Amino acid sequence: MSLDDLRNQLSTIDRQIIELMAERQSVVGEIGSVKEAAGRATRDFEREKDVLDMARSHAGDLGVDPNLAEEILTSLIRASLTHQERSRLVAQAAGDGRRALIIGGGGKMGGWFVDFFSSQGFLTVVADTNLTPGPGRCLDWRQAGTDYDVIVVAAPMTVSGEILLELAELKPQGLVFDIGSLKSPLRAGLAALKDAGCKVASIHPMFGPDTELLSGRHMIFVDAGCTRATTEAKALFSATMVDELDMSFDDHDRLIAYVLGLSHALNIAFFTALAESGEAAPKLAKLSSTTFDAQLLVSGAVAHDNPRMYFEIQNLNDFGMAPLDALCDSAARIRDVVASGDEEGFVDLMQKGRDYFATRK
Repeated sequence: MSLDDLRNQLSTIDRQIIELMAERQSVVGEIGSVKEAAGRATRDFEREKDVLDMARSHAGDLGVDPNLAEEILTSLIRASLTHQERSRLVAQAAGDGRRALIIGGGGKMGGWFVDFFSSQGFLTVVADTNLTPGPGRCLDWRQAGTDYDVIVVAAPMTVSGEILLELAELKPQGLVFDIGSLKSPLRAGLAALKDAGCKVASIHPMFGPDTELLSGRHMIFVDAGCTRATTEAKALFSATMVDELDMSFDDHDRLIAYVLGLSHALNIAFFTALAESGEAAPKLAKLSSTTFDAQLLVSGAVAHDNPRMYFEIQNLNDFGMAPLDALCDSAARIRDVVASGDEEGFVDLMQKGRDYFATRK
């Protein structure tokens, strides 16, 4: 066969693969309907394991890389779960014509909540200073009023704190919640809403704006002193597979200082050291290693994100300095043991790391 003939044959196989994916998706839709009717959970981890084990075994029998087969089936499973989750949201139509105002809905995470509420049948109004005014869109949230079933505050944290305080004076009747990555700068506003008798909750979605499937993702519900409001907020996500975590204000910000503050600072330090090293990026790329590539991927994403939001996460957290001090101390200790030739001290640092990660299993 000629090269063109072989390529045409390969194209035919590729089309058949896509057609089988479409057929699989159709069956997935039927499975989702059966699960919903029976009140069963969307995700079945035991079934997923069986599918992946089968993929690896069958691939090995056919001379195909088992890792490749598992990777493809994992992608298909995630696509199936996303389809089922979306279908369940639409089917439940929890909004049922209710109204939602997303303050800061022109931002990335604000936009995620706009899409989420719209998919549930809410009549959604967006207020953001960066929007072009039009139907359902306004520059100033005050112009939109406060007569909504749900008001989401998704503005930058310093601005969100001011908005919450102003909302407390207006005393909206519907559920009000923020989505701030920190709660330190929002506590006064949340407390004012509670004292005004408003239904106020506080959540922190631990995922980015590109997230489609909430299975395996976490949503933190921070106690703002209104149990009824927290219950209503959780109910908005009941059709999803998001994992709910309950926390106090102090626990949330203390832990986030490490989960976000420390990880961000470490990556900023990494790319700052590279940027100021005088070494050209293309040359380093040619010499890259597995560890370097993995770190480069994460720190590159941080470098391209919103620097003002990252500064807020570092600067506005009442617990933020402890992880930064620990990072500086750790770097200094590594330098000291290397400079002094203290091999045992270096080995001890590595062992402490192994011991720490062993506790996560």
